[in-house]
Amino acid sequence: MQTRARRAMSGGMSEANSPQPQPPMRAAIIPVTAFQQNCSLIWCTRTMRGAFVDPGGDLAKLREALAKTGVTLEKILVTHGHLDHCGMAGELAKEAGVPIEGPHEDDRFWIAQLGDDSRKWQMEGHVFEPDRWLVDGDQVTVGELVLDVIHCPGHTPGHVVFHHPASHLAIVGDVLFQGSIGRTDFPRGNHADLIASITQKLWPLGEETTFIPGHGAVSTFGQERASNPFVSDRALA
Repeated sequence: MQTRARRAMSGGMSEANSPQPQPPMRAAIIPVTAFQQNCSLIWCTRTMRGAFVDPGGDLAKLREALAKTGVTLEKILVTHGHLDHCGMAGELAKEAGVPIEGPHEDDRFWIAQLGDDSRKWQMEGHVFEPDRWLVDGDQVTVGELVLDVIHCPGHTPGHVVFHHPASHLAIVGDVLFQGSIGRTDFPRGNHADLIASITQKLWPLGEETTFIPGHGAVSTFGQERASNPFVSDRALA
């Protein structure tokens, strides 16, 4: 299991020997599938109840993460319907007896073709029905944590982002990356929608916000506004 111990990712997590109080939320990143997709384990430190965000595959790694952290899995959250992000969400939900929340229902067609995509990419994936489709302005709970749901279409029409304001942390799937943005050449992708999602919905969350992307290294919205060649303030001026 890989973890990134950046301060903002863990809701202000301090060094192990620090006398400062425990942050309300912690997060660990477990790269899964041949695409090294960033599955995130997030948990409430008061209750030690947690959620996997985008469990695309490699369930043995995810079970190991739960064992190492001592977290009790409460639910599964999904940002969008692509195979590497949710191909094994249904199987994990059945195994653990937990619900699936997300994405937005506009990604139903992606989830419906997971079987076909599984054969195409030679990766295991299974069709599932979320227990709850999400819309912009919804909230999801993990233990005592409350995360805001932000609908951010563009990469896919039903893509959502999960934001925990108190931790200055967002889990953005394939909307935004360090130094790049999500692809929009898939069915029902839309470049203008993606740029609007980033600039009108993510940037207002604050430059100090750290984000976990669907692939690659974590970054902050401030860093991307300053240097991202696709969506920096200079690039869009």
